[in-house]
Amino acid sequence: MREFLVDEIGEVGYGVASAGGGREGVEIVRTEPVDLVITDLRMPDLDGFDLLRDIKASPGSPHILAITAFGSIQSAIKAVKLGAYDYITKPFEIEELIHVIDKALGERNLSQRVDRLQREVEGRFAFGNVVAHSEAMREALALVERAAASHASVLVTGESGTGKELIARALHYNSPRKQEPFVPVNLAALPENLIESELFGHKRGAFTDARADRIGLFAEADKGTIFLDEIGELAAGLQAKLLRVLQEQEIRPLGATGSQTVDVRVVAATNRDLEDMLSEGSFREDLYYRLNVIQLDIPPLRRRPEDILPLAEHFLREASAKQAPPRQLSLSADVQQALLAYRWPGNVRELQNLIERGTALCRGEQIGLADLPNYVRERRDTDFLSSATARKLTLADLEREYIERVLEEESGNKTRTAQRLGLDRKTLYRKLEDYERRDRKR
Repeated sequence: MREFLVDEIGEVGYGVASAGGGREGVEIVRTEPVDLVITDLRMPDLDGFDLLRDIKASPGSPHILAITAFGSIQSAIKAVKLGAYDYITKPFEIEELIHVIDKALGERNLSQRVDRLQREVEGRFAFGNVVAHSEAMREALALVERAAASHASVLVTGESGTGKELIARALHYNSPRKQEPFVPVNLAALPENLIESELFGHKRGAFTDARADRIGLFAEADKGTIFLDEIGELAAGLQAKLLRVLQEQEIRPLGATGSQTVDVRVVAATNRDLEDMLSEGSFREDLYYRLNVIQLDIPPLRRRPEDILPLAEHFLREASAKQAPPRQLSLSADVQQALLAYRWPGNVRELQNLIERGTALCRGEQIGLADLPNYVRERRDTDFLSSATARKLTLADLEREYIERVLEEESGNKTRTAQRLGLDRKTLYRKLEDYERRDRKR
């Protein structure tokens, strides 16, 4: 039977080794790359159950297909419980066996590809692979690393393009949940009337177009992490429903009569000042504190110039590798100076896009000034103090202009502006109100 199977399985293109008993089979598995073991359950030196235990104890063990005699179904079920992929009963048709072999090896190949991709993703978002040369970014990453081991909700704040989703992914792929789903959701991109259905799911007939049951994104993220980007865009009614999910760890799909439990870590992000929204009454205070158990503030690129060139080199390597054929490009000294002089209103995302543009336009081995947009080549910012002196500004005018400039750089975020200026929020609010009153009197 063994010789017959070696011939038949070899005929369809598989490489086959054979062993005259269980111990010899275990030795082959230990010394040679094997993807599938086909074994009888009854052997004199080592029965199939002991062979199963020995093989499955090793990491990356092959699939095992047990062959048993007709009428020994209980033995086959026991083999599956011990870790066998499947069983087949004698007598059998060779076509039946080949079909099971194809299925087992196909699933193993898919599983290995998934594992490989998982390792690649985990490597990409490992803390050591995140570009962070500046002190501000290193401090932020240190906090991310400490937060990753927790299950607490995290609020990531920062301007658009600073890399908030990158931080959310780093949190997930360095956490105990890394083998489970990471589900990103851009709330600003979802129509308001569909957000509840997207987040929590719906039952067939719950509304006019609900022709079938739909699983929500929270259920999809069960045991893993859901990333709620642009949380400041969430309408008041949905804020209340999200709060209930966070409190109860339960969701209720639209049209459902009962709730279902979910185990999801929530990472939320915003480029808006939620504390201002609290003052205005447009964001719930109880939801804010539920989301903001741990806050991670990602500084804009202009506040961490030490990261500009390392990030540019990183993006250049990525973009060059995608060229056909792959190229090895560098940045000219003039380009490096232009990148350092630019203020990067679009932050890291803008830098990545600019490097991809330069890579596409570059015809030599070095990206030059001609490969950059005009607005980057021509640095229009003049020295702030020199300009203020030339315009003969008073100290009060200088203070106002500086405060307004920092506020603009922080995209109107008063909390971060106050932190940069070394003021408390109340003092900043009072100064801004004074400026408004003066303007109205003119």
